[in-house]
Amino acid sequence: MTMYEDNQSDKDQIVLASGGYDHSIKIWETHTGLCQRTVQHVDSQVNALEITPDKQFVAAASYQHIYMYDLGSNNPSPVINFEGAAKNITDIGFQQDGKWMYSGGEDCKARIWDLKESQTQAPRCYYTGNPITSVCLHPNQVELFIGDQNGVVHRWDLKTDQTDQIIPEQDTMVLDIAIDPLGQYMACVNSKGRCYLWELQGSFDEPTKVKPKFKFDAHNKYALKVLFSHDSQLLATTSADQTVKIWAMRDYSLIAELKQESQRWVWDAAFSADDQYIFSASSDGLVRLWNVKNENIEREYSGHQKAVTALAFRDATC
Repeated sequence: MTMYEDNQSDKDQIVLASGGYDHSIKIWETHTGLCQRTVQHVDSQVNALEITPDKQFVAAASYQHIYMYDLGSNNPSPVINFEGAAKNITDIGFQQDGKWMYSGGEDCKARIWDLKESQTQAPRCYYTGNPITSVCLHPNQVELFIGDQNGVVHRWDLKTDQTDQIIPEQDTMVLDIAIDPLGQYMACVNSKGRCYLWELQGSFDEPTKVKPKFKFDAHNKYALKVLFSHDSQLLATTSADQTVKIWAMRDYSLIAELKQESQRWVWDAAFSADDQYIFSASSDGLVRLWNVKNENIEREYSGHQKAVTALAFRDATC
């Protein structure tokens, strides 16, 4: 029995969405690979996708807008349009209770959007001075870590509005940031294919202390995405070198290299809830489901006409 072939109630709670350069968002039947629904995203390519914690909506980051689509209906139009950014919005995410959304973009601003007030313009902004590539919320829900094209990682304390900076590698673009679910480690990857790891220390009432832990060459080309497994034991990186690599956090050893000759750049990835599988999105227009242990492709999701640049996944437990 392979993944997502258990029972109908489990299947109903799984949401897998993808988006890309073909100006479309696809919602997939995860256990079969069939596309359930396609939404045309005509304004621009899809830069990032995120599903709300209650699984009611999928948010799509695009040029100058964040569009929210209702997952429970066949309405092809967005139900909410968040606007005010001057350029591409490159990353988005949600506070754990769905009270607010955060984003970052090429206009050098990280934004907080209040979802409970139905405001379509962000009441809070932080200006970094350089185009933003990645935004990550600490599990404490009060600190945002923001990566930019000049190689700076910013920490924005949402309680106090205090900020500080880390520069892992001068003038080397930070392309993605991730914090593990336990809030113990932060990772970033950059345009030279390197991965940096920090240990995070602090309590809810104190700013997080960031201590360098380890760095290594993850890829020989751009590293595009970094993410932790749900149990914080694994780290995944994706790259322009056409691979997804899985690393063991215990000793930073490479335990799996997932590659398919045709997949080209791998833009995004998402672990399954049990961390035994990982989804990948790549420039050949396919989403793939990989078995981490044996490195096999379990399923392919075909339908996009151009590069798939964004994934969003939630199931019954994540």
